Amino acid sequence: MHSVLIVLLGLAGMAFGWFVYSKFIASRIFRLDAEFVTPAHQFNDGVDFVPTNRYVLWGHHFTSIAGAAPIVGPAIAVYWGWLPAVLWVTLGTIFFAGVHDFGALWASTRHKGRSIGALSETVIGKRTRSLFMVVIFLLLLMVNSVFGVVIANAFVATPQSVFPAWAAIAVALVIGQLVHRRFNLVVLGVVGVIVLYGTVYAGSFLPLTLPEMSLLTPQANWIIILFVYAAIASMLPVWMLLQPRDFINGMQLVVGLVLLYGAVFLFLPDISAPAFNSRVSEVGPAIIPLLFVTIACGAISGFHGIVASGTSSKQLDRETDARFVGYLGAVGEGTLALITIVTVSGVALAATPEAWYQIYDEFGAAGAGSFITGGAHLIEGGWGIPAGVAETLLATMVVLFAGTTMDSGVRLQRYIIEEWGEIYGIPILKNGVLATLVAVGACLLLAFGAGGASGTGGLVIWPLFGSTNQILAGLTLLVISVMLIKLGRPSYYTLLPMLFVLTMSFLAGCVTLAQFFQAGNYLLVGLDVVVLATSLLVMLEAGAVIVEHRRNGKQIINTT
Repeated sequence: MHSVLIVLLGLAGMAFGWFVYSKFIASRIFRLDAEFVTPAHQFNDGVDFVPTNRYVLWGHHFTSIAGAAPIVGPAIAVYWGWLPAVLWVTLGTIFFAGVHDFGALWASTRHKGRSIGALSETVIGKRTRSLFMVVIFLLLLMVNSVFGVVIANAFVATPQSVFPAWAAIAVALVIGQLVHRRFNLVVLGVVGVIVLYGTVYAGSFLPLTLPEMSLLTPQANWIIILFVYAAIASMLPVWMLLQPRDFINGMQLVVGLVLLYGAVFLFLPDISAPAFNSRVSEVGPAIIPLLFVTIACGAISGFHGIVASGTSSKQLDRETDARFVGYLGAVGEGTLALITIVTVSGVALAATPEAWYQIYDEFGAAGAGSFITGGAHLIEGGWGIPAGVAETLLATMVVLFAGTTMDSGVRLQRYIIEEWGEIYGIPILKNGVLATLVAVGACLLLAFGAGGASGTGGLVIWPLFGSTNQILAGLTLLVISVMLIKLGRPSYYTLLPMLFVLTMSFLAGCVTLAQFFQAGNYLLVGLDVVVLATSLLVMLEAGAVIVEHRRNGKQIINTT
């Protein structure tokens, strides 16, 4: 099939999701109220709770949930062929991710901006809250530790991305001050993107590297620097750095998507990859259930619910903005996943099917590097931009995405620790500085405790990410479903996706559990058992609440 047809069909499906399905969910299921006083106004503190323009908030939400995952996951999953990946990304965006992200944002907004784990106490029960927050903290620990490694490796592999990545922070700080003083947002956005791309061009000729030290490698030094930065950034008011940085990154991603999608229509590349890969190794992973945990971001991801209920709900100006921020954020990520599939499946990466099979000779052989290489050649063929400049642009895009996710991830970890302090009556944990130090300390302890001087310890537990992340997505949909049932509203639109996601992710967790046991990796065996057992207990608790609710009649929960 021609790449243009894949793009048109995929975008048409996502357009249906945004213009039709999300409107139905907003009006008939969640019943958004423009007059509802959001937590951003109710608890406005100028630091975490800040009423925010929906376009700026969309930029924060989108770039925080995107990271590198909607690139890496689809780039790996094409191993099974481009058709399963396209179907899961498109259908997942419309019926799974959009509703999940939108629903988590709405539910948190209706519960004073509490995280999905904390609000599960109100919806289901105290035991559920405790179990839920263990899974959330473990997932954040994985994301923050590994994204530090991803960015550090990218800085070492593509030193030309270092200058624009750090320059973006300076640009964001300036724009944050100007937006706070009511300067025109459109003008600032345009100027910011132009300056950012100017630094990308300069970075092509200005590679920066860290020297080798006696004890630590350059990657390890970058990891330490990145976590020091993330700790500082997570304590700054959201309007000062987080919002403007994410907004500028969101705009540069829009430009990147325009370049990539435009190149498809200008270059008209053929697809080299098969619709279904008939050469899958006999010892390779099975497409079912692992496709549905390999492609998480871009179809549905539990991490999105943490962001939606952790930072985005605290900045929502009006409840009716939740559809724009939550559902359209998922659509934006779906479009990135879709163009990633086209890029790593087409002639821009591999001129012939045989060349493609050589790249995808085994599961996990391709990833973000294939996207950067293929995308650079695609942009060069479509727009005439030199491949070296295009490669720097895409590498910077990946780094900036991973960086914004890491920024938000550390802030979210701080929120979880502060919520623990409030729940368990430990005042010292409610101190923002101490909570941040605990969050960063846990990440560094994992990074260097399990990884030694290389600082790559986060990779030790990363194999658990896929199933844990999707189990959390299913549990988030479960909380939203119970909330809808208690409100007397239709719940099938969240219950059916929840059943599918929990089934696939639970099966994937069992598959990886067997693999860990066979490999003798008993640390991962233990952690996997904890995640599976915890999720099972949450499901049983929720089931009991639903049964009791049905038996005793309708019990409207307080969402005011």
